[in-house]
Amino acid sequence: MLFWRVKPLDAILATAEKKALHRSLGPIQLTMLGIGAIIGTGIFVLTAEAAQKAGPGMMFSFIIAGFVCAVAALCYSELSSMVPVSGSAYTYTYAVMGELLAWMVGWALILEYAVAASAVSVGWSGYFVGLLSSSLDIVVPPALASGPYAGGVVNLPALLIALLVTWLLMIGTKESARFNAVLVAVKVTALTLFIALTIPMMKGVNFDPFVPNGWGSVGVVGAAASIFFAYVGFDAVSTAAEETRNPQRNVPIGLIASLGICTVFYLLVSAGAIGSLGAQPVRGLDGEMLMPGTVALADRCAALTALGTEPLVCSREALAHVLRSVGYEQIGNLIGLAAFLALPSVVLMMLFGQTRIFFVMARDGLLPEKLASIHPRWKTPHVVTAITGFFVALTAAFLPVGKLADISNSGTLFAFFMVALSVMILRRTDPTRHRPFRTPAVWIVAPLAVVGCVGLYVSLPSDAMLVLPVWGCLGLLIYFLYGYRKSHVARGLTEVHEDDPDAPPQPVPPMPDAPTPGYKQA
Repeated sequence: MLFWRVKPLDAILATAEKKALHRSLGPIQLTMLGIGAIIGTGIFVLTAEAAQKAGPGMMFSFIIAGFVCAVAALCYSELSSMVPVSGSAYTYTYAVMGELLAWMVGWALILEYAVAASAVSVGWSGYFVGLLSSSLDIVVPPALASGPYAGGVVNLPALLIALLVTWLLMIGTKESARFNAVLVAVKVTALTLFIALTIPMMKGVNFDPFVPNGWGSVGVVGAAASIFFAYVGFDAVSTAAEETRNPQRNVPIGLIASLGICTVFYLLVSAGAIGSLGAQPVRGLDGEMLMPGTVALADRCAALTALGTEPLVCSREALAHVLRSVGYEQIGNLIGLAAFLALPSVVLMMLFGQTRIFFVMARDGLLPEKLASIHPRWKTPHVVTAITGFFVALTAAFLPVGKLADISNSGTLFAFFMVALSVMILRRTDPTRHRPFRTPAVWIVAPLAVVGCVGLYVSLPSDAMLVLPVWGCLGLLIYFLYGYRKSHVARGLTEVHEDDPDAPPQPVPPMPDAPTPGYKQA
């Protein structure tokens, strides 16, 4: 039942051969691509969320989350080099484990991309509001600057930026490679400046106690489950495998280098923030633990801020707040400006990724094919982009960034879990298939990815853990009511790929009895 309706891998590979993408990317380009995709809301905003759970111990949280991402990335690379087409983990699972599980992965990827776009929008809102206040003395009313979780009504800036990016995607605006390079430089320069200013100001007393809430789900490991969001985006490296020179060598270099560089940045940034200002969790009046994203924490933070002492864990613009608090007011504003400029591009990338997943699922017949329609003038999937953007804006308007990040992580961890399983299954069922990149020590790396994903998932807050099975049940209902009957594979058709978007679906070619030895990919 689980492994039925497997999409023919040979048909997918034949499409990839027709595309014949030029192999031009080297290790440096891949590393820069990874850094640009990874650095975003996680470090600029979620530092405060992690500090509330782990205190100074969040430095260990960054290491744990980075390690799980590294082993998952190596699994991701093998499949992306074998199936170098749109669809991400959804397409890989379809080719290996069948339609039902592929649908579940695609449905879970909504939590990764769409909810992540909402989280980044909320993170951008915090820096936007802080920048207006500190630089222009414009105060956004609290009722319009945060959702009900913090005593507000609606997070209007987050709502507007999500709608703006949606509109840009609908009319076909694309980022150039040069613009992306500029944004990477802005983010890296901002973090480097932060490190250079705060590391010399570190005080040992600010690191004591180092693990105030222990190592469990409300401590270091729980913070790792949340800060995992800071690394999401590394799969941009693995999905570029078909355009990479010598992918067997350069893909792992790009993956490990980008993850390694970002982990070092994150450790230095967190050390600077902790050492210069302190990052102990805020507790209730009776000493109880207050969870991030709750009204109780928001009320306690409001009371402390009214007394003139706003802790790091209470700030919605963590890095800018640290610099302002230690005497670098104007440079803090510049850090806020850097986040203000760079984070919308992350929203765009997440929204683009989500619409692409929906687009491929609609062309597979698992969603209404109207969603895959192309605007005659803009040449974009405008229907699915508009629907996705509306729901992204809605969730950004009312939910806190920490909650959104945790929900996003639940979907991402499930997708990575399935990718690791797929790698092991395909090694057994199709061992002779040509693999431009092979996961090293796969029987160690893939199980570590599986265990790591499960471990971080069960360390998420209970409400974020429950979202995944509830969301999954809703997805199954939609699948059996619609996708089960409308699927192109069930009807003997194969989907259209990027090289010919206007062509009708074609019959699935007959599958050989055994894999073709020595198969070579274009």
